Amino acid sequence: MKPTRRQLLTTAAAAVTAAAAPRPTKDDISLAAWSINRSFFTAQRWKNVDLPKICREFGINGLEFVNQFFENPMMRHLQQLKKNAAEHGVTLVLIMIDGEGDMAAKDRNERMQAAVAHRKWVDIAHYLGCHAVRCNFGGPRQGWKEDKDIVARGAESFRNLIEYARGSNLNVILENHGGASSDADTLVAVMKAVNDPNFGTLPDFGNLNPGDDPYEVTRKIVPWAKGISVKASWALDGTHPRYDLEKLVKICRDAGYSGFWGIESSFGGGGGGGQQQQLSHDEIWEREKKGVLLTKQVLDRVVMKKGA
Repeated sequence: MKPTRRQLLTTAAAAVTAAAAPRPTKDDISLAAWSINRSFFTAQRWKNVDLPKICREFGINGLEFVNQFFENPMMRHLQQLKKNAAEHGVTLVLIMIDGEGDMAAKDRNERMQAAVAHRKWVDIAHYLGCHAVRCNFGGPRQGWKEDKDIVARGAESFRNLIEYARGSNLNVILENHGGASSDADTLVAVMKAVNDPNFGTLPDFGNLNPGDDPYEVTRKIVPWAKGISVKASWALDGTHPRYDLEKLVKICRDAGYSGFWGIESSFGGGGGGGQQQQLSHDEIWEREKKGVLLTKQVLDRVVMKKGA
């Protein structure tokens, strides 16, 4: 019989257990690759295999991948990633998965196919030594408040994916990432419905529905956290006007979270429209670096207690 992809990507020493998948518990800082997405998409300044070196240049010890940045996840590419991470002393933390289908779709075939589509990233994350894959909850962007079955639908497909991921001893985690998932009560209901030790949240400080309080949303979903997305949107003068970043970090610490704190930052305008489009490639990169380093300063002070 030909070996399966999982068998090819699984080392002989990997243990398959029904216990909770481990997660890092010692506080450290990771770089969410999305922080430098404009220099990837617009400037084509780096490739996925360069990320461990970039982390080391920032003085950051962990890396959070985005599946969109994998040029071609063939074995030689994955081997090079592991080699580069080892050479630069960088821990590969998780993979953020986008574009693999709607896990809360009303059509059961559609949502279960989405669960299957996520499996390749589970295998890749396991091979790279990550502790988790971050998924999107899915469901309609509009009208989800009236959708009475959305929690049950999402719970069904995530149970399917978690069972597959259990073979790799991997966590499956959900970020508040727009629509129903950014509603803290919905996300908590999904956590309770699935009720699995390998299922958790990735609280994102900035992904909020209109009118929601970032502090209250974070308080509600952080008890299930297996990672933190430290979303920071810096103004050009170096201030952070949207919310109190230190307060949100302290809420997570007070809730008992420890582990990797993932920097997902922007500086001077964020997402790439308007003024951002007029920047040179070097200016894009300098802004991205500034956003990362400003966010790291907060984490160094509040979490790592450097200079305290």
